[in-house]
Amino acid sequence: MTTTTYQRLIGLLGENDARYRLVDHAPEGRTAPASVLRRHPLAQAAKCLVVRVALGRKARRYVLAVIPGDRRVDLDGLRDLYDGTEASFAARDVAEELAGSVSGTIIPFAFHQELELLADPDLLAHEEIYFNAARLDRSVALATADYQRLAEPRVLPITQPREPWEPREPWEAPVIIPA
Repeated sequence: MTTTTYQRLIGLLGENDARYRLVDHAPEGRTAPASVLRRHPLAQAAKCLVVRVALGRKARRYVLAVIPGDRRVDLDGLRDLYDGTEASFAARDVAEELAGSVSGTIIPFAFHQELELLADPDLLAHEEIYFNAARLDRSVALATADYQRLAEPRVLPITQPREPWEPREPWEAPVIIPA
């Protein structure tokens, strides 16, 4: 029987005495709506994005960028970090293969050898982080110290500031009433 990414994650957390809890909710793969369902600030959501950095004509590197849910990944910064020629989101099928789960459920752990794990320090400033547990209907609330101990991410600023029009929290979005 093949072990799923969910089973591998729960096994890792349990075997290493991580402080975590599971949060069941309606199926959701988008960061902001999932944060509302889980009832936490968007800044505590671990948004996990697989980025492809081109290093030349045929060479590439894949990065799992873990950033706060209220931020945007800095693709130009990742390109420059690796002295690449371009950085873009990995193709969906490649991202899912490397992450071991479908888009919207990618966890902040790199279990694939071709995936380098980077985490933004602004996410790690919180006592607890939240992320989908390789499933759309279940999330994990994990003590940040345990996340850092188990995942061992390379910690670097990898985000851009929020755009002025982006709400800080999903429930703070402006309401537009038609005239």
